[in-house]
Amino acid sequence: MNKREIAPGLWRWTGWHEEWKEEVGSVCWQGADALCLIDPIVPREESDRFWGALDSDVERLAQPVHVFITIYWHARQARAIAERYNARLWAHAPARGPIERRAGPIGELFLAGQPLPGGIEAFKARGSEVVFWIPDAQALVTGDVILGAKGGGLELCPESWRPKGGGHAKVRENLSALTGLPIERVLVSHGEPVLENARVALLRLVRA
Repeated sequence: MNKREIAPGLWRWTGWHEEWKEEVGSVCWQGADALCLIDPIVPREESDRFWGALDSDVERLAQPVHVFITIYWHARQARAIAERYNARLWAHAPARGPIERRAGPIGELFLAGQPLPGGIEAFKARGSEVVFWIPDAQALVTGDVILGAKGGGLELCPESWRPKGGGHAKVRENLSALTGLPIERVLVSHGEPVLENARVALLRLVRA
């Protein structure tokens, strides 16, 4: 497990994904009113260390815990975390069915643009997938739609990953709504995050 503080209150950690055979990223945001976990994975080989650290954070902050999922493939250990901390589990309403098949009943549904705990905002990315914007950390958190490119920067996921109606042209159209935001960093699940001047990288991606 590689855990890293990206900005005050913002953490990214990685865990081994057995199906992908690679390390994938998850995000923890300590907002003013909530402890928020996005696409959380429990590192199998270091689960005791993970749970110990998260237990300490939950106890120290004494805030409600919320779990968010970008895309149904990233349900991961969301249910286990929700049950351990009596957390509220959130899903984009159009993705409810596929997420519930992987994570069980969803307590909270949202639509893109709806205010969320921790000051988080959701933007539609492709199909039922969303990306999460954390204004106080100037951070964009992505699931599958945006990847860390080899050699640095960002790239769109392969066309073969796209759901119906989620081709690259449509994705770029959706993501263009983000280009006016003061994005300093993009925290991807697959590949390396962009931690400086990420808005420039996103502009290149949208305009490619």
